[in-house]
Parts: sequence; structure tokens; C-alpha cells
Amino acid sequence: MDDLISGYRRFREVAWPERKQLFERLAARGQKPETLVIACSDSRVDPQMIFDAGPGQMFVVRNVANLVPPFLPDANYHGTSAAIEFAVRVLKVQDVIVMGHAQCGGVHALLEGAPPGAEDFVAGWMKIAEPARLMAEDAGLPSDQRQRFCEQCCVKLSLANLAGFPWVAERISAGELHLHGAYFGVATGQLEMLGDDGTFKAV
Repeated sequence: MDDLISGYRRFREVAWPERKQLFERLAARGQKPETLVIACSDSRVDPQMIFDAGPGQMFVVRNVANLVPPFLPDANYHGTSAAIEFAVRVLKVQDVIVMGHAQCGGVHALLEGAPPGAEDFVAGWMKIAEPARLMAEDAGLPSDQRQRFCEQCCVKLSLANLAGFPWVAERISAGELHLHGAYFGVATGQLEMLGDDGTFKAV
């Protein structure tokens, strides 16, 4: 905690004076981000740093393994779906990026089973990605390639689930919203984008 407080003090001394007017404008006019980013909670994968974005530029949702659940409005709690609804229907973002990454712990739990202490919620949450696990198994890849393949399948699955939200589909059909898949290499710092041919290519 001490490191975080020290970081805040540096922010107040250095970054805040430089960006004070920007924050005042954002406070007065409200947020109008053009992009929603759905990323993993992994501490090594910070969308704001990766895209070199400033305050107000992106609306960011982070969860285990950057998953978008199927459209299922009911009485249960749907944090990710609620954030998507707000970004798409209220903020009217123009782009949605689902960004997966290498060495994802959630995908590892999907493939190998949840680690001790993560059985209450992680295992159940990762069931959303069961189709991705099956695709990875059917691909017959060596173990060192299977995780990467499954991580990228999770991005594709989340994009497919996104398109199943009726008001997402409506805005896509109207040409007002565009979906993108991305994949970040933690060790390399390389960002790959999903192409129309279904493969990820380096930016």
C-alpha cells in the first residue's frame, strides 16, 4: 500500500498540474469515450498503457480472461454485461475491442482446472469459455501452443457473444459500431489484431 500512496503523491505533484484542465473539462462535460475495451484483470495487461491512452479516451471493462458472457437478462448479477450496455447504449461508443493476452491465468484454469482457492467463482466463470476449450482440444496442438490458441479462441468467442446482444447487433447493422479482436504478448509487448481471415496479425 505504501508504494501506491507514494505513486499517488507523484501523481498530485507531477501529473495532476499538467492535466488539471483536462480533468476539469471531463468533470464539467462528462465522459465521451469512443472506444470500449474489454480486457483481462491480469495486472500485467493495462489497456491504458498499451494504447497510450489518456483520461476519458476509453471505457474499460476488466474481468478474468476478458470474457463476454452470452446475452442473458435475468435477476442475476451481470457486471460485464451492465458495463457493455452502458458503453454501447448510453455512451454510444463507436468501437469495441476485446483484448486477450499471453499467459492468461483464467485460460490456464480453463484448460487445467482452477487452482486451489479459486473454486468458488473462477471455475464457474470460465465455463463461459467452454467452447474455446473444446476448440483447443480439437485442434490437437502441442501443449506449448494450446494455451495461446485457446486464449485467441476466447477473444473470438467473446466477440461472437457480443454480437448476440440485440442492441449491439442493431448498431453494427447500422454501421455505428465496430467490433475488434486483439491479443497482447506480455513478454514481447507486441499487439496483434484479429483480421477478417480469422487470424491474429502483428500491428
